[in-house]
Amino acid sequence: MQQVRNLERDGVLPPAARTAAGYRVYGEIHLRSALAYRALAAGTGPVEAKRIVRAFHRPSAAHALALLDSAHARLAAERAALHEAEQAARTIAVEPVGQVRASDSMGVSELADALGVRPSTLRHWHAEGLVVPDRDPVRAARRYTPSQVRDARIVHQLRLAGYRITPLRALMPRLRGHRRMEEVAAALAGRDTALTARSLALLEGAAALNAVLRLHGQAG
Repeated sequence: MQQVRNLERDGVLPPAARTAAGYRVYGEIHLRSALAYRALAAGTGPVEAKRIVRAFHRPSAAHALALLDSAHARLAAERAALHEAEQAARTIAVEPVGQVRASDSMGVSELADALGVRPSTLRHWHAEGLVVPDRDPVRAARRYTPSQVRDARIVHQLRLAGYRITPLRALMPRLRGHRRMEEVAAALAGRDTALTARSLALLEGAAALNAVLRLHGQAG
């Protein structure tokens, strides 16, 4: 019950009626609001879920619907990025790397410019063991061989697709050892499964929010 009172306090549930003895009385609108919040929290996170459901208790539904549209748009953008990452990673992983020459390697700034990331990002990937460059024997500067550049491109695409650093720590050593595209494909498939679950959660939340609008007398 404390969680229910917390949701009422945060405006996710409208104020409950009270009995003469001061006990709260919850109705269908409270149930639908709670169901909407639970589903949206799985789809877009608890903070955004609270913001959306609170908006559906206001007199005008326009702002609330805009927030829900934005949640769907963000998810659509993540799906588009995932699709691009799948295509790019598939291409990158099978590119042949021929005999490596010293002149073929790239410095941190060069590779950062090529990927469109900050040099600090590459240093972070190095620290995490995702892309480990060689060291220039004279200046001790980081130098990326063609195979390490390819690693960086794969990491970049997976990060764009929303893949987190922690699982990448386990994935990248296996890729360096075997160059197995199925590892990348499995990683991206896991991301796709997570996005599908979030899409279904948003769909469930939207159905509950439609009921909330109807109970407020705003649904068409």
